[in-house]
Amino acid sequence: MTESALVRLLIWLSPAFPTGGFAYSQGIEWAVMTGDVRCGESIGAWLSDHFRYGVGFGEAMLLRAAYRAGADPGRLEQVGELALAASVPRERAEETLAQGTAFLRAAQPWRPEWMSTTLPYSVAVGALAAAHRIGEDRTCLAFLAAQSTAMVSAAVRLVPLGQSAGVAALAGLEPVLIEVAGQARSVSLDDLGGCGFRAEIASMCHETQEVRLFRS
Repeated sequence: MTESALVRLLIWLSPAFPTGGFAYSQGIEWAVMTGDVRCGESIGAWLSDHFRYGVGFGEAMLLRAAYRAGADPGRLEQVGELALAASVPRERAEETLAQGTAFLRAAQPWRPEWMSTTLPYSVAVGALAAAHRIGEDRTCLAFLAAQSTAMVSAAVRLVPLGQSAGVAALAGLEPVLIEVAGQARSVSLDDLGGCGFRAEIASMCHETQEVRLFRS
């Protein structure tokens, strides 16, 4: 990876990049309310399952598929449509599309003219990284790391967890993210799916939660 590619990837996936990621918890808010997530250990376990068996693994697959679509708008659109179809909870679909659109809008200085401005988040990141020839493996791993950081940040505010507990949870996720990024390299979209049922239920229940701080 060149220095320019590394800088771009770090900028795009920085918490300061305006995608609105701070507003989403992906169901963690409901999990905290019900007691499923109550400490650093439980958020670590929740996110480990999220990335190994649920939405996180699917996101890695979709990002890689978008990367491999190259500069083919038709193929990229198909990957985007599949990503939305796989987002079963309504809030989850709204989140990934809103973040993807915000990401591409903010990335306008780097975005090719042929690229759609409305794509799910993981698809948008994969497509833009490919357009700039940033390594697929590095992009996938960096995206998963950014997602884990955002979700732990939500848990830190919701439980509440101390910063030290949040950092410890992130450290524990390091081998999980490497494992998931590697596994997603050798599968196809025919394998898209998951069994993170509790997390899916959490996202669905959050839609009707009366008091909430997050949009998902």
